[in-house]
Amino acid sequence: MDILEFIILVLILCVTVFLVYYFFRGAKGNISLTRPVESRVDEYLDRRFQSMVEEWELVSHPGLQKFREQRMPEIEQNEARLADLKNYESGMQTMLVSLEARLDTLEKELAGKGSAKK
Repeated sequence: MDILEFIILVLILCVTVFLVYYFFRGAKGNISLTRPVESRVDEYLDRRFQSMVEEWELVSHPGLQKFREQRMPEIEQNEARLADLKNYESGMQTMLVSLEARLDTLEKELAGKGSAKK
């Protein structure tokens, strides 16, 4: 083996060690050699999950269940009030239409009496 072959072998070995080091640097969990990218992404998500939940203001299932238990009676009561208000609104709309029709009739009668007096 001459010196050039030795240098090429050392370079190949150094590059290989560097690539293996670069691949595994910062890895805390199990990196799968059969799925290296997916396992790195899984590891990243596992490490950053809590901060992502806080950053995106997500709610966990227990937190959601607690909210439902605390707020559902109030929400149902508000929905019932809203339905009553909708009924009241439709009744008021009907009454308003009726009053406008009566007002139109009265205006026509007054206009007819006013023209009859002249």
